[in-house]
Amino acid sequence: MLELQNITKQFGEFTAVDELSFQVPEGQIFGLLGANGAGKTTTFRMLLGILQPTTGSITWKGKAIPLSKIGYLPEERGLYPKIRVDEQLIFLAELRGMRRKDAKKSLVDWLDYFQIPQYEKMRVEQLSKGNQQKIQLISAVLHKPDLLILDEPFSGLDPVNVEQLKKAVRKLTADGTTIVFSSHRMDHVEELCEYLAILDHGKPVVAGYLPDIKAGYGKTRVLLTTDAPPLLWDALPGILQVETEGSGHIIQVESKEAAERLLRHLVTEGFHVERFVWDQLSLQDIFIEEVGKRYEP
Repeated sequence: MLELQNITKQFGEFTAVDELSFQVPEGQIFGLLGANGAGKTTTFRMLLGILQPTTGSITWKGKAIPLSKIGYLPEERGLYPKIRVDEQLIFLAELRGMRRKDAKKSLVDWLDYFQIPQYEKMRVEQLSKGNQQKIQLISAVLHKPDLLILDEPFSGLDPVNVEQLKKAVRKLTADGTTIVFSSHRMDHVEELCEYLAILDHGKPVVAGYLPDIKAGYGKTRVLLTTDAPPLLWDALPGILQVETEGSGHIIQVESKEAAERLLRHLVTEGFHVERFVWDQLSLQDIFIEEVGKRYEP
């Protein structure tokens, strides 16, 4: 288990991370979220040992994390464009303590997994952006790390490459790799992560098991398609917000009871209801509610 206990990082008078604590069970994906400047990158640098916490502790299975057991995919790509794929990836794996023969085999296995064995002896600059990203991921996992840090791994990729990288991430967790994952795409986080923390000004404003977090908000939403006029809902209690998308509506309600009351009203008044789906708030809704407070006038 990866465990951060009361981590604080200060730079002079500025506190970048403030009393951050969370645990990541082995083989799980943990989402670390926040707006720009929230403290995610500083947290990653402390996990990597580049920075030391001002106070608090970071442990892996109760001990300090060996750097040879960590893989890191940064948001800004860092491979050498004019060096061959096999030369630099095998070299990077050797720096992590892997034998050259084992690194070579691991590289071939991963290239075959992504169905790109033809790129082994090509220079990185000769590859498309999507394939460069696959090579960058391979560089982070070639040495078979126990802990993998992914910073915006799907940024700028087309949907096909996004799905391929998601599949690889799931494969890694199935093999026992623990992953800390950051993204501004809430749908990706919601799809991949069971546990997460949302940072705001370095402090965790939400943390824990995602289903429990959603259940704790109480607020829910209704996806509605009907011929009833939107003005009808103004008089109903428990309606918090209404958004119209095409022929449908997304209605935020304060409780499941408010959603049921809305449905009864529509049926009683004789309106046609084509779609009525009750759902909890999405992760994006929760993120906006928590982090958006700082942007309110």
